[in-house]
Amino acid sequence: MLTWKDVMNCAVNGNPEPDSRIEKTEIQWRELLTPEQFRITREKGTERAHTGALCSSYEAGKYNCICCNTPLFDSTIKYSSGTGWPSFTQPIKRNAIKYEKDTSYGMVRVEVMCNTCDAHLGHVFPDGPEPSGLRYCVNSESIWLEKDGVDEQ
Repeated sequence: MLTWKDVMNCAVNGNPEPDSRIEKTEIQWRELLTPEQFRITREKGTERAHTGALCSSYEAGKYNCICCNTPLFDSTIKYSSGTGWPSFTQPIKRNAIKYEKDTSYGMVRVEVMCNTCDAHLGHVFPDGPEPSGLRYCVNSESIWLEKDGVDEQ
């Protein structure tokens, strides 16, 4: 189980190697994604709180990266944080997520990205529920739910 100490160690000292890498040009990403998905995942945007389609969804399945389809989070660790974004306590695998220190907007935060394709997902905070204490705050536009027994995007 990842802890805040593990997250900070990755953000400062480097991330684990992903299982694979996917790289595309900006043009290729624009062809693949909607304008809003591109703005969030490739330009590090965010959606307004309480507007994302997956914010209040609790169906069983895996939450995959919208850009490369890498499984990132499991529905069993999704919870209602009250923040207005889908929130998770752990990634599906230790090397699924990439962490970087983010000092934008006069704050110090830890950005979370898909470790396979570098898609911006959101941020992680040390104010989540036990036992990890982590809150992965993720944009709905950066993920899609692969429902158990259904494999359509």
